[in-house]
Amino acid sequence: MSRSELKEVFLGMGTNLYDREKNLQDALCHIRSQIGELTRISSVYETEPWGFSDGNRFLNMAVLVKTRFTPAVVLKRVLSIETMLGRTRGTRQGYSSRIIDIDILLYENRIISRPELKIPHPLLHKRNFVLVPLVEICPEGVHPVLDKTFAILLEECRDDAIISQYGTFQHPLCISPMGGKEIQ
Repeated sequence: MSRSELKEVFLGMGTNLYDREKNLQDALCHIRSQIGELTRISSVYETEPWGFSDGNRFLNMAVLVKTRFTPAVVLKRVLSIETMLGRTRGTRQGYSSRIIDIDILLYENRIISRPELKIPHPLLHKRNFVLVPLVEICPEGVHPVLDKTFAILLEECRDDAIISQYGTFQHPLCISPMGGKEIQ
């Protein structure tokens, strides 16, 4: 596939267990090696858990990846990365703490509604921890269903959760937000 045939996919990531910075670093490196080129990387943001109560705060971020893979293959690779990094999926319903969570937020302007894959992410427009990093890397992007820019969706979002900037990763290397070493 030529570079012009590469597709743009926005991924959202979050973690609230163990070494949260390392979890994000490892996820970025696996995404780069297994899904595609990281073309935009948001800052890292810290938030309270969304949808459940837990003492551990989350680190969240968004990335734009250029990929040659279909949405179904990206999903398989995302799930594989989560498993490699130690995520286990239980049978209980609802939200819980996790070592890593990687969501496909958007894939080009595609709209997909299958039991295993929904694009755009159905809760994207309701979560500040998704919208703030997404607006940082692509404020002019348009939600393909709601036909509004990400910046407008953020203005209209009713999520009152506090979100604070935690740090940044340098592109294209996987660097600690606090200036650590490249992940091999």
